[in-house]
Amino acid sequence: MPASLTDLVQVASEELRLSTTPDYPQALNGLQLTNGSNQVTRIVAAVDACLPVVRAAVDCKSDLLIVHHGLFWSGAQLITGSLYEKLKLAMEHNLAIYSAHIPLDVHPTLGNNACLAAALNLGETEPFFSWKGIQLGVRASVDLTRDELLARVIAATGATAHLCPGGPERIRSVGIITGGAGSEIFAMAETGVDTFITGEGPHWSYTAAEELGLNVIYGGHYATETFGVKALSTWLSERYDLPWEFVDHPTGL
Repeated sequence: MPASLTDLVQVASEELRLSTTPDYPQALNGLQLTNGSNQVTRIVAAVDACLPVVRAAVDCKSDLLIVHHGLFWSGAQLITGSLYEKLKLAMEHNLAIYSAHIPLDVHPTLGNNACLAAALNLGETEPFFSWKGIQLGVRASVDLTRDELLARVIAATGATAHLCPGGPERIRSVGIITGGAGSEIFAMAETGVDTFITGEGPHWSYTAAEELGLNVIYGGHYATETFGVKALSTWLSERYDLPWEFVDHPTGL
C-alpha cells in the first residue's frame, strides 16, 4: 500500500530533528521537491541529487529520492542547465526529493557518524566535537594499530582510504566526522583523540596533522557518507512497508 508523502516526510523530519539541528545556511533540509501524487511506493537513496542519480531513480520507478546532498546550496538559483533538467525530469516522473545534511550526519543511530563507527566495530561511542551548539562527531576508545583501523575503514566503505601516520602507531582514541571535516585538524588535535577519521581535507591538513602528532584516515567524502541515507531508508522502509534501493554514484573523492 502506498504511503502518504506528507506523513513520511513529517515522520522523517521529526526523527532527524530537522527543525532544531543547525546546518549551513543554504542546506535547505527536508522536502526539496514534492511529487504530484503525494504518495510513496518506492524509495531510492543516494548521496547526491545529481542528474545521473535522478535519472537512475526515475529508471527504478521511484517516487521518492532521499539524499544527503540536495538540489540547492547557493541560495537563489536560475532554473537553467542541469538544475532545470533535474527538476523537469523529476516532475515529469512524479519523483519527490528529500534531503538531510547535518541532521543525517549527527543522528545517534541513523547518522553517518554512528553508522560508520558501527561498521568499524569500534564498540561504544559518545558524541563529541562542539559545533553550533551540537556535537558534530563521535569518538571511541579502542586498542588497534593504525593498519588495523585503516583496513577496517577500507572494508566498511568499499573504497580507497588514505592514511596520514602523524600520531602513534597504537591507537587508543578515535574521532569520526564523516564528509569534508579535514579542515578541522587543529581543533581535532585539541580534543585529545590520537586518530581522526573523516572523508576528505585540504592539502595542508596532512602536514598539519603530522606536526600535531595526529593520525588521520581520509576515507573519502562520498564513501563515508553512504551510511546515513541507507539507514534512514531502511528505517522508513520498515515503518511503511516500502521497497527501497541504493543508487551508487561514487565520485572517488
